[in-house]
Amino acid sequence: MQFDENEPQAMREERFAAERAARRARRKAAKLDSRDAHLGAAMLVVALTLLGWFVQWVALAVVSGVFLLWFAAALSWTYADGDHGRHALQRAYNLTFGWGGGF
Repeated sequence: MQFDENEPQAMREERFAAERAARRARRKAAKLDSRDAHLGAAMLVVALTLLGWFVQWVALAVVSGVFLLWFAAALSWTYADGDHGRHALQRAYNLTFGWGGGF
């Protein structure tokens, strides 16, 4: 988004809306790769299983609650960004568990 201080406000808002719509269309057309997110979700499941196995109920509740809130926030953000349905769920899943590729 370029900013020109001499541009009238109505034209600027129209241009910004067109740029946002173009970005949204490109994002919806892009294929989502969830490989890293699957790895992150698997590591979380292992960690939660170990916490449950060793009867660490408070830690289990805290960790699972944090990830639940993180996913809910990511899903809310994707809906506010204009995605709906399966694509929004996939983006929220990637935003929540995509850190798995860093390991």
